[in-house]
Amino acid sequence: MALLGKIRERSIFLIIVIGLALFAFVISGALGNGNAEGVSDEPIGRINGKEIPLENFRFMVEQTERNFGLTTIQAVQRVWKQYVRNFVFEDQFNVLGIDAGIDQIEQVVSSTESIISDERFTNEAGFFDFGLFTDFIIQMKNSNPQAYESWKQQELSIISSAKENIYFDLIKSSMAVTEKNAEIYYRLENDNVDIEYVKYPYSKIPDTIFKISDSDIKDYINKNKSKYKRDESRSVEYVSFFENATEEDISNIRESILSLTQDRIEYNEVSKLTDTIKGFYNSKNLNDFISKNSDEEFDSIYLTKGKLPSEYAEILFNLKIGESFGPYKDINSFKISKLIDRKKKGSIRASHILISHNESARKIPNVDRTKADARKLANNLFKKILRNKSRFEDFAKEFSDGPSSSLGGDLGFFTESQIEPAFFNFANTNRVGKIGIVETSFGFHVIKIVDKEDLVLLANLTKSIIPSDQTSNEVFKNATQFEMNSLNDNFENAAKKNNLKIRSVTNINRLDENLPGLPTQRSIVQWIFDESRKVEDIKRFDLSFGGYVVLKINEINDKGILDIDEVRDEVTINLLNKKKAEYIINENKNVKTLKEYAEKNALEIITASAINQRSGTIVGSGNEPFIVGKAFALEEEEISKLLVGNSGIFKIKVVKKNNSDELTDYSATALKIESETKKDLPNLIISALEEEAEIEDNRSIFY
Repeated sequence: MALLGKIRERSIFLIIVIGLALFAFVISGALGNGNAEGVSDEPIGRINGKEIPLENFRFMVEQTERNFGLTTIQAVQRVWKQYVRNFVFEDQFNVLGIDAGIDQIEQVVSSTESIISDERFTNEAGFFDFGLFTDFIIQMKNSNPQAYESWKQQELSIISSAKENIYFDLIKSSMAVTEKNAEIYYRLENDNVDIEYVKYPYSKIPDTIFKISDSDIKDYINKNKSKYKRDESRSVEYVSFFENATEEDISNIRESILSLTQDRIEYNEVSKLTDTIKGFYNSKNLNDFISKNSDEEFDSIYLTKGKLPSEYAEILFNLKIGESFGPYKDINSFKISKLIDRKKKGSIRASHILISHNESARKIPNVDRTKADARKLANNLFKKILRNKSRFEDFAKEFSDGPSSSLGGDLGFFTESQIEPAFFNFANTNRVGKIGIVETSFGFHVIKIVDKEDLVLLANLTKSIIPSDQTSNEVFKNATQFEMNSLNDNFENAAKKNNLKIRSVTNINRLDENLPGLPTQRSIVQWIFDESRKVEDIKRFDLSFGGYVVLKINEINDKGILDIDEVRDEVTINLLNKKKAEYIINENKNVKTLKEYAEKNALEIITASAINQRSGTIVGSGNEPFIVGKAFALEEEEISKLLVGNSGIFKIKVVKKNNSDELTDYSATALKIESETKKDLPNLIISALEEEAEIEDNRSIFY
């Protein structure tokens, strides 16, 4: 237990991951020092005096965006966090001499599921082969440089994990919980006391009899600066002008899509004759018609009823071939749909029991049965199920090697392209309820056909519901006029005169990209935090999703200590409770017994049983660790003096002490303590190191 205290004090031992671009790659040996030719010298940040090169950072952000589907700012946050961790730990790794060799890297690679499940790295015996893996990387370096660059980033993570494993193994091996530590922990958790107590709650005394001045609040804040630290933030208010289609726009869009359904006569300037242009209803080439006239391309995918717009699914699914329906609203568009084909029972639902073997395409961990053994097991299960079909789900949960085993083997609905041909052919050619055995590359399947459903192919003529040019121009005019009125008059007055709603947003951080009601508006946040900005500044912005917002800065809060007004209520309560405590103690300083204390102040004596020190709570009073600690310090029948608690002034009497039986062996408790401590260790380490680090963050300049 003492080790944790030393860990918090000595940052030299606080290590989790390696610094990016600090170590040579053992597998590829290809990274170098991380400063490619032409990289900008201007850093995006400094960690303990060491620069983070902008070009490297941008490359990592782009990779993270692509690999994890994040927004730019989300990727920036993730990459920054990794850089901080890596740079913070760099010196500690160097001092401790921690490095990862090929054995440690192989250990990490061999436990990475996405790698070991790849068939390219599986040997003839069906097991992951690290040699095949390294050969593949070497070949990739020469044949596919782009893929190799992506691999190098993954390799960094692998080496980080290897070094992390080494470090934590060292820390964990140094952690020891003595028998005495375990005994103390056991006592805290299991010893308990029964008490009687009287509490004089602070709430019983009116606040008005005490005066709390601004100087009192300021003194309290200064004495508790660590509690009242404030990060840099901004507060704004804004009025939004969204570009939404009007009722007239919607009506016109509906009429425009209807006009495309009928044939029309057009004069041909070339032939000097009139041509009949086929409409949607009569067109023979719907693919071409939709390509020319629809806001969405033709989709040739067959759909089940469940994939159709829910409100109209029944109608659309039951159309006859060549029949149309619409216009109807589907999210933000009008559609007219024509049924052009139907596949009878083309979507099938089945359950299966997969029996894999050592020759299966996808190796299942801990499955080493031969193909012959798998066939025999599948046949035995098939016979048992035929005798008792209601037990199919039970057998699937017990015997299936497939991921659907927990669902009783249920695969849901699937189509021909989603499953292996042998499996689909059986399901397609047999009736619902049929049970049989099929072999695929995954092994042997005992299959039960559960349901079949038609598939339909629809041609959809679509027109998006968007505002007209006239509507957009009107929105722009209103937003511009409001901006001018706000600059010339007053933001609030201008909004009130035009009956516009003002929305306030507080505590905006420098790297935010989303404001309530205004998603992905990074440019607005950058403007708010520009060094030249001041309170009352007003500006109009274009919204990425259409429309405008006129915004005013209300507050600029720099990093430091919270202002009096920001914490006035909280501090006032704390100061009032302190004064009330002094008052109650002074008024009752001569009280000796619980009964006397209760009668004098019109209070009641409360009984609380089985209180332990681990929880620190008292029935009827909540969290009161100080009072609980005092109770354990008293002897049975002993009465305390007046005690200052979180919710009032207590006087307690210990009725009974209930000491738990001694254990002959505290090793199980020691293991429990070790497990809990090790679980929290990484967070303790990184928090301590980052708090001590000197960090210069320039991200908002570049993003």
